[in-house]
Amino acid sequence: MNKKAILITGTSSGIGLETAVFLAERGFKVYATMRDLSRSGKLDAEAMRRNVRMEVLQLDITDPESISRTCGKIIDQCGGVYGLVNNAGIVLRGYFEDQSEEEIREVFAANVFGTMSMIREVLPHMRTAKQGRIMIISSIGGRIGSLAVSTYCATKFAQEGFGESLSQEVAPFGIYVSIVEPAIIRTKQWGSNRGISRKSLNPDSTYYAWFREAERLADRLVDTSPTKPVDVAIAVYKALTVRRPKLRYIVGWRADLVMCLRRYLPDEFFERIYFGKVVRRVTRSTAN
Repeated sequence: MNKKAILITGTSSGIGLETAVFLAERGFKVYATMRDLSRSGKLDAEAMRRNVRMEVLQLDITDPESISRTCGKIIDQCGGVYGLVNNAGIVLRGYFEDQSEEEIREVFAANVFGTMSMIREVLPHMRTAKQGRIMIISSIGGRIGSLAVSTYCATKFAQEGFGESLSQEVAPFGIYVSIVEPAIIRTKQWGSNRGISRKSLNPDSTYYAWFREAERLADRLVDTSPTKPVDVAIAVYKALTVRRPKLRYIVGWRADLVMCLRRYLPDEFFERIYFGKVVRRVTRSTAN
């Protein structure tokens, strides 16, 4: 491979879009993929503005045929895939009891099984080449759970455990796995792709008032978040270029601070001041 080929999923907006353009600016052969190519306009415009080229391909991480077809095309062109950035995924917001089995399975299908399917497709070629970098874009929600996103956090915890285990399995082949854990970032996941369970919007739900307050608190964090998509792109670039990448990259000082508190405070104390405070704020503000 004259240029190292990088396959990125979920590049129509946000983190995936910025990572694709950022890596293309730095000389990588970027294959930017998305489920719906009609949403490629923003990526195309940003690539043109920053004077970079990349190939944009259709890929649905929940469709095995789509994965096989697109990965096969990249491997035919480049002889392999050096880096896989697993960014595509969906969010499901709402209290667990308000989430249907169908909704929960859809999130696991994308975030967990979609990630696994992508890695399964490229791993044999990385083994043959005796090199490769696999990035899993997780979240601080993969290390610390939060109310009203219980299923989403469950999928991110699953990604974390899978990535940590996989890193040990593939290290002897010269393949590195890195888990990228961003703090809250303003992206379409907080807008048009918010992903709220249907029952959570029903005023008759036991959790309706609590959920609305939890959403207001979350929006406040989003509005004041200093972390940007480019910060994630920088972490991915480091994981692709350093000789021995880290297993985990925490992105954003807020996420770093919370993880430090979780690491060094006694469990009961942390749970009381962190989890307890959130629960009290949500429930007291809605009390009659």
